[in-house]
Amino acid sequence: MCGRFVLSLDTAELAEAFPEYAFPPGIAPRFNIAPSQPILALPNDGRRQADFFLWGLIPSWAKEAAIGRRLINARAETLAEKPAFRAAYKYRRCLIFANAFFEWQARPGTKAKVPYLIRLKSGAPFAFAGLWEVWQSADGSEVRSAAIITTAPNELLAPLHARMPVILPPNAYAQWVDPAPLPPSALQPLLAPYPAQEMTAWPVSAQVNDPANDHPDLLRPA
Repeated sequence: MCGRFVLSLDTAELAEAFPEYAFPPGIAPRFNIAPSQPILALPNDGRRQADFFLWGLIPSWAKEAAIGRRLINARAETLAEKPAFRAAYKYRRCLIFANAFFEWQARPGTKAKVPYLIRLKSGAPFAFAGLWEVWQSADGSEVRSAAIITTAPNELLAPLHARMPVILPPNAYAQWVDPAPLPPSALQPLLAPYPAQEMTAWPVSAQVNDPANDHPDLLRPA
């Protein structure tokens, strides 16, 4: 799964890195983004405008009592089958912006898990493949939410965890956020593990275990 990530860029840096899209003003760097918090995503609504969504997808048909059970990840292999994801897979896809993420490696024979930071070797920001939804409560208020799609790990991630988030190559962005309904046959080839040779990882402080910790030192090698 992908349970924490980093977006340590402000609005101007994002605009420079992704000049084809518009970003809201006042974006502050984040170093330990956790589920249920706002994440920056660009929905496929044709506006090419990024906005904030809550991390943890709530299907539009979910009952009021179920909204606490949000879905932070969606498995690439079953998107077209699962009721919670199949409509969003066809109609509501998004880019979720990041420049690093964390994963925890279990240590055999112990309960301990060591956190690792993973990013591109270039240090460049990137976009996860995501799904988004709008859920409406009985009083008419709306919740815009999103989930990160995961896939099998590449050679770098396999020793750390059984899953990794789908990082889209830039040449796939336009297809992923095409406003038109698209069939799985057009989308599934995009949901492959990112090339391991273009990524790097290192262990970091256990401070990242607490979402209240959100500072640049979390990115330093332990």
